[in-house]
Amino acid sequence: MFVRRSLIVAALAVSVARCADQPTAPRSAAPQLLDWADTTAVFSANLSQPSMPGGSAAYMTPPAPLNLEQKHVSFWAVRGASRSVQINYRGSRDSDPHPFLLLTTTDPQFVPGIGDLAVGDSVLITVKVDTRKLKVSLEPTGLRFGAPAALTLWYGAAAQDDDGAPVSDDSLAMFYREDHKHPWIQLAATQSLAQKSFTYNIPHFSDYAIAKLAEWSVGW
Repeated sequence: MFVRRSLIVAALAVSVARCADQPTAPRSAAPQLLDWADTTAVFSANLSQPSMPGGSAAYMTPPAPLNLEQKHVSFWAVRGASRSVQINYRGSRDSDPHPFLLLTTTDPQFVPGIGDLAVGDSVLITVKVDTRKLKVSLEPTGLRFGAPAALTLWYGAAAQDDDGAPVSDDSLAMFYREDHKHPWIQLAATQSLAQKSFTYNIPHFSDYAIAKLAEWSVGW
């Protein structure tokens, strides 16, 4: 009897250990991306255009602000030089501009289909804004950086919850996915409650969004 009970206890211990080794499993397949509260928002973009050494003009960029009629903006990023774009929005009830995105690059290193960039080489970057969800697509997909690019997304324009209450800051996080065939993955982004924003140093380009945290349960 003692031997049998010992075997049962040992079996339970092994079972618990195996369960503890497994990652938690989501109850839902994907996080809930935030909606825009105002789907008629008008976007504009401000592009940096610093001078090159010696005072010569940098790569030509469109004048700022840039009207995002196609909901996207492109600019030349240069390896070894700081380039940035800030996208703002104006809602139908508020004519003041509010920030939605700030992207700063200094070290684009590898371009898919082209290869490594030398210092001073450039790559055309495109930022596409989703007008239904607080989501952006950064292209070319798979562009990799040496020193990471800095990305900030603001969520002050998010729609309210179904019950009419404002979205809780504690329930939000920044997510990314490689493309539409891959799942969304949560990032350890820095959240500013005062600014209602998330900031993350991104090592490569893909899709990024602000979403509600999914509910989790223990997987066996």
